[in-house]
Amino acid sequence: MAQYKLSNQPVPDPKMAASALLSQLLRLRLHHHRFATGLLVPLRRSWCSNAEYIRMEEDDISVLIDTVSSLCEAAKYSSWKEQNYRQWKDEEAEIWRDIEPIAHLAKEILHSNRYKDGEQLTDEDEKAVAGRLLVYHPNCDDKVGCGLDSIAVDRHPHFKRSRCLFVVRSDGGWIDFSYRKCLRAYIQFKYPTHAERFIKEHFKHGLMMVTTRAIT
Repeated sequence: MAQYKLSNQPVPDPKMAASALLSQLLRLRLHHHRFATGLLVPLRRSWCSNAEYIRMEEDDISVLIDTVSSLCEAAKYSSWKEQNYRQWKDEEAEIWRDIEPIAHLAKEILHSNRYKDGEQLTDEDEKAVAGRLLVYHPNCDDKVGCGLDSIAVDRHPHFKRSRCLFVVRSDGGWIDFSYRKCLRAYIQFKYPTHAERFIKEHFKHGLMMVTTRAIT
């Protein structure tokens, strides 16, 4: 998964940008006014009065002010979007740092030769999986049932080419659970503001789109 790096360049102040733009436009307007009064006024007076000409000048200034106001609002909106984007990227990076260790452990348990089919997890791995994953499963109480004896890894009951985690109940029963569902529920619980966006961007059809990443 690619690392995200935000630019350190400061976001320009919308008011200062609008002020500079207004000054530039006014200088251009003044230049135009001098050019018009020096060269084109005789032509204008052939078809409009002084009052009409002044009114036209005032209308032009009004349009200029409206334009600058619109640009100022656009600059404010752009600044807000930039700030909101930076907040999202910071939160996204924090979520990754939080979930990657347990996600990496779950993937290693399932997809490496660390455990054979039907083998129970070590006490250390069981404690991590139970405390960081299972407890957040939407149906945790139903999964545990009469009590948790251990956690094991074995073939999925319906998809034999895949492996999944199992709750081994105190009465000897086995029931599978998805660590991805646990992760989604954990993110929704701890990061409610950005959980929906994170899950939408990094989970696809229930599968977490995560690869080995450097944890910073």
